[in-house]
Amino acid sequence: MERAVFLDEVGGPENFELRDHNPGAPGPNDILVRNAAIGLNFIDIYQRKGLYPIAFPAILGQEGAGVVEAVGDDVDTLAPGDRVAYLSGGRAYATTTLCPAAVAAKIPDGVDDEIAAAVFLKGLTAYMLVRDVFALKAHHSCLIYAASGGVGTLLTQWAADIGARVIAVVGSQTKAAAALQNGAADVIVRTKTTSISADVRNLTNGRGVDVVYDSVGAATFEASLDSLALRGHMATYGNASGPVPAVQPLDLARRGSLTLTRPTLFHYATPDRLPDMASALFQMITKGALKPSIGNRFALADIADAHRLLESGDSAGATIITP
Repeated sequence: MERAVFLDEVGGPENFELRDHNPGAPGPNDILVRNAAIGLNFIDIYQRKGLYPIAFPAILGQEGAGVVEAVGDDVDTLAPGDRVAYLSGGRAYATTTLCPAAVAAKIPDGVDDEIAAAVFLKGLTAYMLVRDVFALKAHHSCLIYAASGGVGTLLTQWAADIGARVIAVVGSQTKAAAALQNGAADVIVRTKTTSISADVRNLTNGRGVDVVYDSVGAATFEASLDSLALRGHMATYGNASGPVPAVQPLDLARRGSLTLTRPTLFHYATPDRLPDMASALFQMITKGALKPSIGNRFALADIADAHRLLESGDSAGATIITP
């Protein structure tokens, strides 16, 4: 019998329970993957706490990597034995996961399963932010929060590879050193500044940045808006400190004709677009432009400890779960 981590109600990480699970056979368009590694993401925390409502009982986990064990009758792009990474939309906290073939991509030689699981959702998010949400170019400047975290590390490296100027925001001096190694031109340590926006203005001769990538949410929302240049663009894509407050469109005009968006990866990594996005992501890894960092590994039975670490803000790089 296979095993999976179940969540029966909203609450703390102590509510997780590892128990037997039968994922079933693949439907016509599905694949069954034996997981080698599972990615941990903040969306998992949002779902566990009820910020993003889900049905219970639930198996959380948005991404994983492993070997295809079986395919549905209508699947012709993948076959048993293929190594794949996938976006499950849930159900990844398990020894085997059933998911649509359309949300999976073959892992190329040179990328191991742990790296694929650590970067698939996070790397596709970085792709979405620098290519789709705001087409970042070499002449642009950007402010990246949580720049040494799972998404932030890849986002900083991708922006630096483009040639854009990166101003990173991190939570400690140790993380500041990591952000500089990842390509940031300047680093703001959140615990050592009285005003992020003032620091950004000082670093840009009063102009501000072209785009802000903010995964923190409520605690940094005002500072992010105040850090933008005229006609600047803000992407708020996470809620680590809670959801952002309501904003009046006229306030965006008053601050300099700003634009604001709240993107969700699953609206961008649709089945028609995912193959090209995955290909670009893996190319960035194989050419060395993205250097994924796995900061922590936890066994499936220790998923509660993994959640506690990620929620504490003390993790660096990606955290993966090994079944």
